[in-house]
Amino acid sequence: MSSRFVNPFTDIGFKIIFGQPASKELLIVLLNGLLSGEHHIEDLTFLDKEDRSENIHDKGIIYDLYCRTSTGEYIIVEMQNRWHSHFLDRTLYYVCRAVSRQMENPSSKEVRVPDTPAEENCGILREAEVSYGLRYRLPAVYGIFLMNFKEDGLERKFRTDTVLSDRDSGRVVNRNFRQIYLQFPYFTKELDECSTLSDKLMYALKNMNNWNRMPDALKEQVFSHLDRLAAKAHLSEGDRIAYDKAVDRYNVSRIVENDIREQAIAEGKAAGKAEGRLEIARKLKDSGFSIADIARITELSPEEMDKL
Repeated sequence: MSSRFVNPFTDIGFKIIFGQPASKELLIVLLNGLLSGEHHIEDLTFLDKEDRSENIHDKGIIYDLYCRTSTGEYIIVEMQNRWHSHFLDRTLYYVCRAVSRQMENPSSKEVRVPDTPAEENCGILREAEVSYGLRYRLPAVYGIFLMNFKEDGLERKFRTDTVLSDRDSGRVVNRNFRQIYLQFPYFTKELDECSTLSDKLMYALKNMNNWNRMPDALKEQVFSHLDRLAAKAHLSEGDRIAYDKAVDRYNVSRIVENDIREQAIAEGKAAGKAEGRLEIARKLKDSGFSIADIARITELSPEEMDKL
């Protein structure tokens, strides 16, 4: 049975729900839930999602969502449906590019270098030094990554927060560089276990592709708004065509992954030997499966996995 709602784990489905002007209120609710106790967003502005590079060899970046809050923070929101290698490196690159954007127009004022140490200490340049330092004052940049897969480089849990901190004490060194990773396969709460609005929204995002109506328990106004935004019946003709194509790609990729996984399990059991399982493991690795999934499917030991 077809769902009433778009699948938020497709690129266009996610952008339909969160990336249009009518989505602003819902996006603010999502972000405030994730940043609760740290920051509260009153308003935001959608920015150009394309970060064009001046390097002809660099294709640049197209963010899923890129916005600025009314108090000056920048937020990147990315939905990633499938695992790919070096995903964490990509997220770091995205946030670093957003940080570097803020330094594209530095002050061109020259600061005179002192002729003698005595002159350097006399305070003549104090005002210029302050101005020079201000050019490096940066707003906070948040990278929020919603992931429909498990990433080996992260802890086996739903949410991982990263900050720049001292390795020994854990003290945060710079609060302006933040990344939040949400691994949806680890979100296992049932609706009656969701006590916060944020949890309820995560539950809806994970499950709404299978619904024909919003559950009665989701009574908050935000879910009425989600219902209107995500209903397929409300899509324009162009959006519906684009969405149907995106869903076809999504379903094909899932079928291929499942077929490879089932074939690998069957062949691994039939082989019954470490050498046979190693060959299956190599095929899985070439197909883009994570190390954790390969180990679970083939039941290889850590020593055997090192041979891949």
